[in-house]
Amino acid sequence: MYDRVLLPTDAAEGTELATEHAIALAEHTGAELHLLYVVDSDVYNTYSGDEYVHEFESLEAALEHVGEEALESAADAAREAGLEPTTVVRHGRPHEQILTYADEAAVDLLVMGSKERSGEYRQLLGSVTDRVARLASRPVTIVKTPVEDDD
Repeated sequence: MYDRVLLPTDAAEGTELATEHAIALAEHTGAELHLLYVVDSDVYNTYSGDEYVHEFESLEAALEHVGEEALESAADAAREAGLEPTTVVRHGRPHEQILTYADEAAVDLLVMGSKERSGEYRQLLGSVTDRVARLASRPVTIVKTPVEDDD
């Protein structure tokens, strides 16, 4: 049913469930697994750089490094399941790059993580997952992760 599965990751806490789901799905169906991290250009283009406190030369390089580490972690988990994933880092607006990559790689299914947040939170900020699900021309599986209260 699925020949190519795409798991975009944002290196955030709570993406483990989506990663596990995408790996299990690819393993079960024999599909290729594509792992994608998008360095958000809106983040580094709006940063003044006046007080950069990371060992990398720029915020863009630091974000790329974080993405590479997240991809490697997900790729290691996929390899443990016997898969050989394709890992890709892109730069741009995350939802646009995810949709573009999905078209270019002709993926059959996108698997994305999403934190369970209140309606007010989503109305104010939205999410990349919401945008991709609304705009995608292919199936999107959303794996929800509960958010623990800090009370």
